[in-house]
Amino acid sequence: MSKGVRGVILDMDGTLVDSNEAHARTWVETLKSFGYDVTLEVVRPLIGQGSDKLLPRLAGINKDSAIGQKMVAHRSALFEQQFLSSIQPFPGSRDLVKRMHDAGLKIVIASSSRSNHLKHFIETLGIGTLIDGSTSASDVDVSKPDPDVVAAALDKLGIAAADVVMIGDTPYDIEAAARVGVRTIAVRCGGWSQESLTGAIAVYADPEELLSQFDASPLTGNALLINSTQANDCH
Repeated sequence: MSKGVRGVILDMDGTLVDSNEAHARTWVETLKSFGYDVTLEVVRPLIGQGSDKLLPRLAGINKDSAIGQKMVAHRSALFEQQFLSSIQPFPGSRDLVKRMHDAGLKIVIASSSRSNHLKHFIETLGIGTLIDGSTSASDVDVSKPDPDVVAAALDKLGIAAADVVMIGDTPYDIEAAARVGVRTIAVRCGGWSQESLTGAIAVYADPEELLSQFDASPLTGNALLINSTQANDCH
């Protein structure tokens, strides 16, 4: 990567906050409430995509249909009631965002979450003054791995894709970013294996590890490809 890195597109769920398991559990409970028996093991690998992808895949339902809208609303309410307030940032998350901000990088959050959930996490992390904007599922019609939310973030950055990196935790982040010409730094704390994230230019255990290796990371243009060999994750 060139030394021209000037902007970062940053995922939230599973990257900065430990929310993937909560999202998976609320989908399982919602589907069960509507008569669909789907296991956590089936749902978990789909987290990182929005309801526009999950509902057709898991129940053959369009999210914009009458029943789809009811299920989406039910899942959102369940997530807010049972999990939202207790979800915690991963170690080093806020410090990493501050380090990027202090390095002069422009930062836009790109999440498949609802805008109110994303706002809550931004407030929980205390990064509102450190970022330059955000995009969420509320801003686009389709979620990752379609590139729309990443493309919207790139537009907000106003920086050429070649000078931007994304930081995410799923293969969907990597694919969405690649489709608009942005390369991805991945973290494993969302639950994905190193092998599942091979499309990334660098893989770290979590935000804390990326922070500790910041000066040698692609964020500074000092490394083209880094694959952390640490086996630990941040759970």
